[in-house]
Amino acid sequence: MNMTNENDGIRYPSIDQLSKKTDSKYKLVIGAAKRAKEINAGDEVLVKNPKSKKAIGEALEEILEDDVIIK
Repeated sequence: MNMTNENDGIRYPSIDQLSKKTDSKYKLVIGAAKRAKEINAGDEVLVKNPKSKKAIGEALEEILEDDVIIK
């Protein structure tokens, strides 16, 4: 198995990038999970050409791009 493949797990966006978007990793996890559920339920992905194919990765990309704000 080739572990250098970009599709192995969540590698983008990195936790270092995402941790700057909120003061709590807990808030980040809860917000991303809620947004991923919305995406799975049929909501449109707000990021154009997301790198991730999974809802949780798309949600994290939206948070990174400030399309979704964690309060």
